[in-house]
Amino acid sequence: MSPIRDFSRAAVGGYLKFVTWPVRTGLRAVGLGARNGSASGAEVAVDRVDAAVRGAAGTVLADDELKRDAGRRRTAADQRERALDLREEAEERAQAAKQDAAEREKAAEQRKRTAARRASQRREQAQSKRQSERARAQKATQQRKSASEKAEARAKEAAQDKEREARLETLDQEAEALAEREKALTAKDEAKRLRDAASKAKAERKETG
Repeated sequence: MSPIRDFSRAAVGGYLKFVTWPVRTGLRAVGLGARNGSASGAEVAVDRVDAAVRGAAGTVLADDELKRDAGRRRTAADQRERALDLREEAEERAQAAKQDAAEREKAAEQRKRTAARRASQRREQAQSKRQSERARAQKATQQRKSASEKAEARAKEAAQDKEREARLETLDQEAEALAEREKALTAKDEAKRLRDAASKAKAERKETG
């Protein structure tokens, strides 16, 4: 192991730390740093620059260890980027699931309101139908009652007419009988008058004879 290469390697590492530290600090300050223990996209980009510089330095210095370190850092950056992509996909799926759940809940509420409105309409229609049927039943009852009263009135009037006719017939019979009696009495009185006149005429002839 060459002390020069060790020194060069340490110099490269120190330089990169010196350069990247304020960048990483600035990213964290503006909210672009690691979140929940996972690197951000900006930090992964810084890691890639770090790995690229180490790889270039390893090539220039012919330092295989520095090249391997650069390779490990690129691999780590790839893994962190993959994890970042997976996290973003998971967040997108979670957001989509949340939005889908909200839409389903909204649709369910809409269906619930629609069902409630239709149920209310059916209740109103049923109530209206009951009221109409009740009104028709009351009208039919009133019509039957009116018809019964009219029939009863007609029957009563017919009975009264029949009773009047019977009384008139009785009165006619009585009047006819009375006329016959009066006629008989008149004939009797006339016969008596004629007898009396004849007797008087005989008496007068006797007196003159």
